[in-house]
Amino acid sequence: MTRTSWLWICVVALAGSVGAPARAQSDWGVVLNGRTVHMNAAKDWNEDNWGLGVEKEFHSSSRWVSLAVANGFKDSLGEPSYMAGGGLKRRFRMFSDGLYFDVGVVGFVMTREDVNHNEPFPGALPAMTFGFKRLAVNVTYMPDKIVDNVTHANLRDPAMKGVLFIQLKLDASLLGVRGGHGPLLASAEKDNKIN
Repeated sequence: MTRTSWLWICVVALAGSVGAPARAQSDWGVVLNGRTVHMNAAKDWNEDNWGLGVEKEFHSSSRWVSLAVANGFKDSLGEPSYMAGGGLKRRFRMFSDGLYFDVGVVGFVMTREDVNHNEPFPGALPAMTFGFKRLAVNVTYMPDKIVDNVTHANLRDPAMKGVLFIQLKLDASLLGVRGGHGPLLASAEKDNKIN
């Protein structure tokens, strides 16, 4: 990856994290990329998109949750890809504060070998999260027209009708990282006090 690519990724990640005041509640998560579903695809795409990243939520106890994200993973062609950005999601709590569903949008800067030879490009996609306490699943959908506009995938697979990206998000406290005050980390601290 070029020095320009790293610079853009760092700028976007920093911009996403500066927007919230220091006293705001926050949660850190470790993101494990792992699965992509190429809907109705005729070609064998790489659907094991292993990778690692971080996600920081701001105001996670409110209805509107803003976030900053950065991660690296293997793309649909098996090449390394990197992204960083931020988003806004509406949080719906179900039955208790521990179970939630988020829906919103994530804007980002990304690099891919098959798009301008790893030069950063911007994007925005719809995103959902299904979570319970310290574990969540992030799902992002990329419609076929956007896939084609960015990667010209219809030349390789005209049958493909969009792509679903699936990530597992673990509260950083599960890995021994301390330092937030949001409901995920507060729940972990409460669990530790009980034990």
